Amino acid sequence: MLIGIGAAVLPATTQAEEKPSSVMTAISSTTLSGYVDTSAQWNMGTGNEHTPNYAFSNGKADGFNLNVVKLTLERPVDPAEAWGAGYKVDLIFGPDADTLATQSSGTASDFGIKQAYVALHGPIGNGIDFKVGVWDTIIGYEVFDPVSNPNFTRSYGYTIEPTTHTGVQATYQWCEYFSTTLGIANTFGPAINQRAFPTRAESYKTYMASMTVTAPTNWGFLAGSTLSGCVINGFNSGSPSTGTAADQTSWYIGASINTPVTGLKFGACYDYAGVSAQPITGETSGYANAVGFYASYQATEKLSLYGRAEYASSSVATYNATKVFACTTTLQYDLWKNVLSRLEFRWDHAADGSKAYGGENVGDPGNKKNSYILLANIAYKF
Repeated sequence: MLIGIGAAVLPATTQAEEKPSSVMTAISSTTLSGYVDTSAQWNMGTGNEHTPNYAFSNGKADGFNLNVVKLTLERPVDPAEAWGAGYKVDLIFGPDADTLATQSSGTASDFGIKQAYVALHGPIGNGIDFKVGVWDTIIGYEVFDPVSNPNFTRSYGYTIEPTTHTGVQATYQWCEYFSTTLGIANTFGPAINQRAFPTRAESYKTYMASMTVTAPTNWGFLAGSTLSGCVINGFNSGSPSTGTAADQTSWYIGASINTPVTGLKFGACYDYAGVSAQPITGETSGYANAVGFYASYQATEKLSLYGRAEYASSSVATYNATKVFACTTTLQYDLWKNVLSRLEFRWDHAADGSKAYGGENVGDPGNKKNSYILLANIAYKF
């Protein structure tokens, strides 16, 4: 009798074990990706107390560097689901994680959360896509990930832009060629869960909007070219315009242009960050802006060339000087599979006539108008 009961129960137990659990189903649709980014840099000449003040430049002169390690876990929204949901988590490790400074505690630990949001899709019109949590800023020509930028070193335009926000973002694709994004966040960021108060009222938030136009397929060689514009207004605890906390407005316009020459593309962008005087809080007016021009050429399947020229100015010495001109050239050769290998030369010039660079010891004033940097960048992407 017991044997009969066991035989009757066993198939049901086996069936239950073979049925995929909801946890395993969720894991199976999650992807893991990322990269390890390293570099070797030589700031030519002597004295590195005053190096060019572009984003993520600190502490990398004259040596070998681990820049950042990134791990991404993502479950994209299933386009077949009317009410689809997913998530994305970007974890970063290394010195650049400290420089990004998303840590809600404010304590540097060589660890940071770059993005962590719930992705939602609503079947309204053509469909609205939401991000709820921490997400990359919607402004700019360049991004945090060096492996996704045309040059390894960041531009001055990127330097004055926000990087991440904590809030809600919504994107709507009106048609194949036009989309808009709206967002509301606590602050300009980057600290996760940062608040504007007690500096501002509890209800004070940061608002943003962007639009992107893509050239249609019947525009010949211009097909796929893009034009984007963005504005962000809110509280920035470290405004590039004044160097202090401020109510800031940032404007951006950028374009990526295809050409009739196979493999040749151009780009251009303009960034402006400004604050107005506010006697109640003691904030003074100020500004910082930057214009950049880009060119890229895919010479062969493995060899590509990139160039960037830029001019930036500010009311305070945001860039070490109040006026700066810079040129960057990058040669990329994909010798190894999954490996990004680049050689880059950068020249920065203090266009305001000041000696903004150099200096032998801590506290020394700059002693050079020009900075020359030669570097190699090796990154593995997976």
